[in-house]
Amino acid sequence: MNRRDFFKATALIGGGFSLALYADTGSDTSAQAQPPRPAGLEPSAFIRIAPNGIVTLISRAPEIGQGMKTTLPMLIAEELDVDWHNVRVEQAGADSRYGGQITGGSGGTPSGWEPVRRVGAAARQMLIAAAAKEWGVAEADCRTESGQVFHSATNRKRDYGSLAEKALAMPPPDPSKLVMKDPATYKIIGKPTRGVDVPAIVTGKPLFGMDVHFPGMLYAAFHKTPVLGGKVVKANTEAVAKLPGVKKAFVVEGMPAVGLESGIVIVAETWWHAQSARKKLEVTWDEGKWASYDSKEQAQKASALLGQAPAKTLGKVGDPEAELAKAAKVIEARYEYPIIAHAPLEPQNCTALFKEGKLELWSTSQIPMGGRSSSARALGIPESAVTLSLHRAGGGFGRRLYNDMVVDAAWVAKEMPGVPIKLLWSREDDFAHDFYRAGGWHHFKIGLDASGKTIALHDHFVGYGENERFVDSGGVGPGEFPCRTIPNYALGHSMVPLGVRTGALRAPGSNVHAFVFQCLTDELAHAAGKDPVAFRLEQLTALEALPGNQRGMDTERMRNVLNLVVERSGWGKKTLPKGTGLGVAFYYSHQGYFAEVAQVKVNAKKEVKVEKVWVVGDVGHTIVNPFGAESQVCGSVIDGMSQMMAQEITLAKGRVVQENFSEHPMVRLNEAPREIDVYFHKSNNRPTGLGEPALPPILPAIANAVFAATGERVRTLPMSKSGYSWG
Repeated sequence: MNRRDFFKATALIGGGFSLALYADTGSDTSAQAQPPRPAGLEPSAFIRIAPNGIVTLISRAPEIGQGMKTTLPMLIAEELDVDWHNVRVEQAGADSRYGGQITGGSGGTPSGWEPVRRVGAAARQMLIAAAAKEWGVAEADCRTESGQVFHSATNRKRDYGSLAEKALAMPPPDPSKLVMKDPATYKIIGKPTRGVDVPAIVTGKPLFGMDVHFPGMLYAAFHKTPVLGGKVVKANTEAVAKLPGVKKAFVVEGMPAVGLESGIVIVAETWWHAQSARKKLEVTWDEGKWASYDSKEQAQKASALLGQAPAKTLGKVGDPEAELAKAAKVIEARYEYPIIAHAPLEPQNCTALFKEGKLELWSTSQIPMGGRSSSARALGIPESAVTLSLHRAGGGFGRRLYNDMVVDAAWVAKEMPGVPIKLLWSREDDFAHDFYRAGGWHHFKIGLDASGKTIALHDHFVGYGENERFVDSGGVGPGEFPCRTIPNYALGHSMVPLGVRTGALRAPGSNVHAFVFQCLTDELAHAAGKDPVAFRLEQLTALEALPGNQRGMDTERMRNVLNLVVERSGWGKKTLPKGTGLGVAFYYSHQGYFAEVAQVKVNAKKEVKVEKVWVVGDVGHTIVNPFGAESQVCGSVIDGMSQMMAQEITLAKGRVVQENFSEHPMVRLNEAPREIDVYFHKSNNRPTGLGEPALPPILPAIANAVFAATGERVRTLPMSKSGYSWG
């Protein structure tokens, strides 16, 4: 939201009022310029105050487990000055008047911090204005507390419910001139608050996308091309359509521009009927250009490329080749990380109804407006004819940024007009048709002088891509720490093709770059004969000496979290038993500064037990909901551990080999650390998000701890390739 935002108040059926925040797109910013809407049906309202004083707040962001459905209403409630127990929270549907509705990139809190609080402050000011007018007193002589307006001089008070209707007559204030509450008076922001969906979750209430149900609803299974870009040549759809419970079976030609793949859809009375009929399908595919794609062959090709000169230089400082030639010592190291899947616990799903030229969707999309527009394009209808309701997602991690499942459901609904259709992917579908995290390979040559100082570094990166373009979220840049602190540095790249789609996975890019470059930093420290923490502090000092626009991160903030995690973990102050080690790493990701220390024990069988993890983060001056914040950090640690040990996606004959969690496992409860110590260092900076930045450092922290415990470097993920397993 920007300076051209304004507020609009409308009446509720039965009294009360509704307040919305609008972003003007034309020259007329008056509320009168907006078309009138029926009372009580304002879809973009953030606040509804009923005559009984109950306040309903609308959460604009999709909820995928990161807590935005609680955090954003907390911001409104604080500035509105109501008690949290009198607040009810509802999920918004897709509507451009909410502003940004994207859940991703840890952007919910930073993008909502100012505008969402302004909504609460505006409503509070209108309620004060209504009371002041009734009492014939100055607004400045009134105050609010716990859903009431007070005039101390005359000992009068009115609750919000009784003022709501009168507040409608008050002109909404200018958002830019609102006076916000003093943080010292906060009663909600900064207080541990239970997630608003927790009672429904623990009692099994219908809440998630998979729970959507309507009378007469039919179920759809989509048997997609097993190879990217493949097409159906022929299929026994007529025979399948006659099977028990099946209502229709048809071929989908595909529409790549909106993410619709080719395949066969089976619509049936139940999902079991649809899946059972699916087993009877006989399909002939034209598998296209990726039919013979094999991951092992591409890995061999990448290995060969690493031994050659890079195809292209991405960045260069100084003369690394000359300095390497005269270095007192040259170290070579190859790092490798795999393709992995998002694998959320709730598979992709969407429910759709197409009727009389209009489409209704019930979705778990992380970008709901994108789902609306893509579905409209696919069906050839105006976007205004599409309504999308949001439901809680059972995990996303970036997967639901891609609206292919929404387009799938829309397409099927158009084939079955007038009937609600629930499209539900199987677990195997979810693994086979992801937008995967891309893998990659690095070959480092590091030059040291006689004193052990790093004087040159050459990085040959082999990534996935074609025509000099990396696949989505599959590239790397020359600015990774500590490369800019090295006087002679070059980054070159070569490419190998990839026969699957890729995309953003939690802390995209950062989750693998942190592993590679923070492990490399550890290698440089040991090569220099220095403590890994002391070496990092020296490198931060070197980075600080660079011009500000070359730093990429605030060195003071990073130094603070590193020093704090060292202090809390007792780094360098305790003697550990044989086979136990401490590893440290830090990373700046998605505006968050995090440093982490892992203590691990490795036995003779190479079983790794992460005994404890210390995490210190700086995400600004305010932690809106400490409960949610700590949960995000702990979840990031567990998620990062899952990525380390055994997760990998490979292809053979163009098909994804791994089909389920048994082949792409997550960390089990008995494998998790016994303790994760979380501490937030509050700096004088605006609040930023927590969905991603705590994840990247845990991978190198554990890998560096394994080295400290065993003397063996972990340069390849998953660690299982080197014989490791969780203990």
